[in-house]
Amino acid sequence: MPQLIRTGAELRSLPVAPSGRRAVVMTMGALHEGHARLVCAAREKVGPRGQVVVTVFVNPLQFGAGEDLDRYPRTLQADLELALECGADAVFAPSVEEVYPGGEPQVRISAGPLGERLEGAVRPGHFDGMLTVVAKLLHLTAPDLALYGQKDAQQLALISRMARDLNFPVEIVAVPTVREEDGLALSSRNRYLSPADRKTALALSTALAVGRSASGAGPEAVRSAARAELDRAAELEPPLVLDYLALVDPRDFIEVGPDFSGEAVLAVAARVGATRLIDNLPISFGAGR
Repeated sequence: MPQLIRTGAELRSLPVAPSGRRAVVMTMGALHEGHARLVCAAREKVGPRGQVVVTVFVNPLQFGAGEDLDRYPRTLQADLELALECGADAVFAPSVEEVYPGGEPQVRISAGPLGERLEGAVRPGHFDGMLTVVAKLLHLTAPDLALYGQKDAQQLALISRMARDLNFPVEIVAVPTVREEDGLALSSRNRYLSPADRKTALALSTALAVGRSASGAGPEAVRSAARAELDRAAELEPPLVLDYLALVDPRDFIEVGPDFSGEAVLAVAARVGATRLIDNLPISFGAGR
């Protein structure tokens, strides 16, 4: 098993890797194949003489009122086994009291305007809480590299911006979204889905793929094609309840115009029953796409 660490003091006492390079993969636990891909990518990045640390912490600051903090799956033993399979050296699984020893922190990271759009508009304060814990975990783990999945595209953009704006001495590495055979993006929340829920949930990845197939006709055609697929899913049982569908510039997550050229992100968030899911796909417009 990788070494299980519960405190910052234990983390600081970890021997330095022979190569001196450390990578961190931050998770909220309930690890799945998507997390496994991140851990394996971290091992590849630092090599056999580097060090890979996986963090497992369900961060209360990024859950709003009525969200699933209490029922969020906690599977530490299984997480340790997956981390071992992927070559992690240590798993840092602190308590809430260890991460926030004075209670909820009064000084927090502000996500700024980017954190108020899309996910930030639906979940006010979510990104402030996310960035605050990421900043703390970066300080505690002191990595050379930190790896994050592209499924949470807005989160990845904000972490990259924070690292750049606040001069964190860490390289932020993006890892492509991992999908199940039917196209559903892997998520710890997928385990909440009943068979009927799952059938409806497939509309998210289908809508994104249909939208991308229309990219040759421009941004408005992409939005229209994806929206039509989501509208059909709203008639299913259980229905898909859309939070947003957006085609945005990945630099600021503002909607792109009809004449946009370059790289964009088609992003969707919706609820199926009691479960909220997000997904996205990159889309290129213009010459050389």
